[in-house]
Amino acid sequence: QVQLVESGGGLVQPGGSLRLSCAASGFTLDAYAIGWFRQAPGKEREGVSCISSSDGSTYYADSVKGRFNISRDDSKNTVYLQMNSLKPEDTAVYYCATSLSCEVGYEYDNWGQGTQVTVSS
Repeated sequence: QVQLVESGGGLVQPGGSLRLSCAASGFTLDAYAIGWFRQAPGKEREGVSCISSSDGSTYYADSVKGRFNISRDDSKNTVYLQMNSLKPEDTAVYYCATSLSCEVGYEYDNWGQGTQVTVSS
């Protein structure tokens, strides 16, 4: 069964950190770009970050640039999203998905079930 599984979410205070994981089963991640997305209640889903498969190039939404870091460990078939200096507005369900490229216009597939991140004091 081909699937992505996110983990690592939780409740954290403002200014805190979390590391999300996106683990693949049933296929290998190394041929895919991996994107992280989030969706807060009542809001549209937004792209957060993406890492390419070819050269490991990374991309970030302006809202998380300088605070979040995406990385991949193809030996573990896992992509990570390190989130630092978290803000209440980062509260959302975070999803990962595969794509052929991080470039705009490419579709994402194999969506995971999501992991909840709540930033609150």
